[in-house]
Amino acid sequence: MKIKEKNMKGEASPSLHTCGFTLPPLRGFRPRNAPAIIALVFALATISLSAQDDFAGQSFGFDDAGETAAAGRSSFAVNIGGEAGMTLLSYTDDLSKGLGNVKQPGEIDASLNFSAVGSFGEAVINLKLNTGNLPNIVSFDEVYARAWFGDFEIEAGMRKLTWGKADSLGPLDVINPLDYSELTSLDDIMNIKIANTMVHGSYRFGQFSKIEAVFVPVFEPWHFAKIGGRWTPSQFALIPAALIPNINIPNTESLGYAQAGLRFTTTAGPADIGFQYYYGYMGSPAMRFSLSGGYPSGLSLVYNPDHQIGVDWAQVLFGFNVRAELAANITSDLEGDDGAVYNPQLAWAFGFDRDLVWGINLNIQVTETVKLLYDKIADTPMMDTETGADATSTRFTGVLSKKFLRDELELRAAAMWGIEDGDFLIMPAVIWTKDAVALEVSAGIFGGDKAGQLGQYRDNTFIKVGMKYTF
Repeated sequence: MKIKEKNMKGEASPSLHTCGFTLPPLRGFRPRNAPAIIALVFALATISLSAQDDFAGQSFGFDDAGETAAAGRSSFAVNIGGEAGMTLLSYTDDLSKGLGNVKQPGEIDASLNFSAVGSFGEAVINLKLNTGNLPNIVSFDEVYARAWFGDFEIEAGMRKLTWGKADSLGPLDVINPLDYSELTSLDDIMNIKIANTMVHGSYRFGQFSKIEAVFVPVFEPWHFAKIGGRWTPSQFALIPAALIPNINIPNTESLGYAQAGLRFTTTAGPADIGFQYYYGYMGSPAMRFSLSGGYPSGLSLVYNPDHQIGVDWAQVLFGFNVRAELAANITSDLEGDDGAVYNPQLAWAFGFDRDLVWGINLNIQVTETVKLLYDKIADTPMMDTETGADATSTRFTGVLSKKFLRDELELRAAAMWGIEDGDFLIMPAVIWTKDAVALEVSAGIFGGDKAGQLGQYRDNTFIKVGMKYTF
């Protein structure tokens, strides 16, 4: 089974808050279907490329002049792109024991992106291929159709949708679940996002204003590593082993878990501002224990609904590109004493980026969650999901980068620092790019308090070497 957990947007990380289980998500294809899918993909690719050669880069179909019998039909274009490469990843604790302990270090990664664009809409199919993602070697990254009618646009399908203005994961970016089953790509937000099935519409009015609406028919929690794996959260040790095989898991793939939201964005003078409301479910399950004779006899997971009201702002000030978000997450535990429901929270994010001297770019963001009614949280883990939580959870993220040799060589360092947890993650990288080929050497260094969200993975420091070709 997949393990699901709360997001890592700087929210509180109590002893039991970061644990959870759910059924495996129904995504991708079984291995027996993979050869047929791959054959179909490459057949489509061959046909598309041949057609592109025949038409010398022009659109498929017929133009408005309509000099043939098919006059009046809308023209459309078929595009194909993607990337292919290989990544070698090794953990330093395995390397220290000898090369014989480094197992299956290499993974083939590829993506194929198809789009068909017409006069009134488009269809997009983005596929991921990864040999390390068994059994789902081939999976959908995004699949959706979009239609536009003047200033109105509507799209439906599996989509990655970003709300809010934060560069890193901010409190308003709540629509898509996140994949933390392996923490080797925390510096790539779109890679850890999981596409959600949704209907999304937007209407533009004036020169800079837009209103959006989204409907998500089912709920999917965050993905975390399975029990016993290298990335299993240490908090699982707090759950009695006898309860793990018989945990009651709710079925969230129904309209009973539907979610929806509204967002309005506009420009006021030099500032871009946005307002949003979203009704959804918290990605981390709360826990309800059954007691018998003072001992736990059962465990049920509960996904709490919450109402989010938020505002964001972005502006250039004194050469700094500044961004901020503020959100109120309102759950049903308005008294703060229901152990199976998370307390209401306030969350905010503030960040900026700026080019410094010698072409060095700096990007900084701080995110904090403030737990309300904190004094009402019970002291016993079996009585309250949030036992052991801090009243606040604050995290700094930063990226420092510099390019050399006509932008072919880039040095970059990303870092995360949990203030209350006293832990950190540092991810340095060297990237060389020549035309469509990119070579990258990077690492992830975990440290700090072993009880922290990041510090618990101190033994998972890793080194990656990768090469990819983009087409």
